[in-house]
Amino acid sequence: MSGKTLDVITIGRASVDLYGAQVGGRLEDMRSFDKYIGGSPTNIAAGCARLGLKSALITRVGDEHMGRFLREELAAEGVDVRGVITDPERLTALVLLGIRDREHFPLIFYRENCADMALCADDIDPDLIARAGCVVATGTHLSHPRTEAAVRKALDLARAGGARTALDIDYRPNLWGLAGHGAGEERFIDSPAVTARLQETLGLFDLIVGTEEEFHIAGGTTDTLAALRAVRALTDATLICKRGPMGAVAFDGDIPARLDDGISGPGFPIEVFNVLGAGDGFMAGLLRGWLRGEGWRTSLTWANACGALAVSRHGCTPAYPSWEELQFFLDRGVTTPALRHDAALEQVHWSTNRHGDWPVMRVFAFDHRAQFEEMPGASPARIGAFKQLCLQAARAVAGDAPGHGILCDGRLGAEALHA
Repeated sequence: MSGKTLDVITIGRASVDLYGAQVGGRLEDMRSFDKYIGGSPTNIAAGCARLGLKSALITRVGDEHMGRFLREELAAEGVDVRGVITDPERLTALVLLGIRDREHFPLIFYRENCADMALCADDIDPDLIARAGCVVATGTHLSHPRTEAAVRKALDLARAGGARTALDIDYRPNLWGLAGHGAGEERFIDSPAVTARLQETLGLFDLIVGTEEEFHIAGGTTDTLAALRAVRALTDATLICKRGPMGAVAFDGDIPARLDDGISGPGFPIEVFNVLGAGDGFMAGLLRGWLRGEGWRTSLTWANACGALAVSRHGCTPAYPSWEELQFFLDRGVTTPALRHDAALEQVHWSTNRHGDWPVMRVFAFDHRAQFEEMPGASPARIGAFKQLCLQAARAVAGDAPGHGILCDGRLGAEALHA
């Protein structure tokens, strides 16, 4: 579209994911955690960027270390962060997650009065929305009047400007106040109130994506076909129903007598290692196809492949493929169900998702110890002072230019190393 410099803007949750490093243990057993960006819209924006789409995120983060981490990581992934607002009063949301076994993935949401739930209509910049070919919302930000107002404003502006709109239902019962803090893993609790809130907005979207359970809450019944028909009565959107290992199916028009009668793409026979965040990877792959004008069969194939890669690795966004990696995977196919043990695939993943490109490095090494200590009159204090002079010289030469560094030891050069 003319004047559209962004392919997609996502809006909603932004959190820091702390993933338990001890796979197979309970959260109670965790002794260390790996830190990643998280939150469904955040994951989708990063996943889209990895696949070559120009993406942006609208959310709030805290004015603290975790908020800065999110902003910096998003920028490194290639996500436009102009819509990421720093909230001076609230903390960035946190999530603790674990991999217990192939069926249980415990998680705890730390989101009490968190920054992203303070998103409001005034945070929506019409100029930013006007740049996007698509706006993607997720269900959690329809759960509160303030955040819902922000989402509705973004959708209204997008539709008025000729952009597409999409909803990932992303139903988390305890984020709607239906379950306790310890029930973060719960995926479905029936609630007429949630159904009514969702149904008020379904007509605003061109694309609606959810699992069978998520369509159950959107449609108000646990009969999947009946739920899809209830949603269809409220919207002309294309409906994408995710079916886990059976892949996903698209419905453009009337809902048929069987789920299998919809449009589907092939699934992939892989080992499930971690389901958390897989749906966001799926959504990124789907958006790459949809926004690039591919048919639903191709778009679903890409989405299923991205989901398969995501469930095979530790973490959410770090597991998502680059466009080059996705093509490699589709061309070569599955050689081992445990994709994280596929050395060739992991090499492509690592090499095409690195942050930054450093073709030239200029490094000043003054990490010497024994050589200095053997010099007459070289006391530890004098050696330390000399290394601080080395640091000053390195900084003066480097200025603000990229690609400069130092090598310094932590014994005789501790003050320079930690300056």
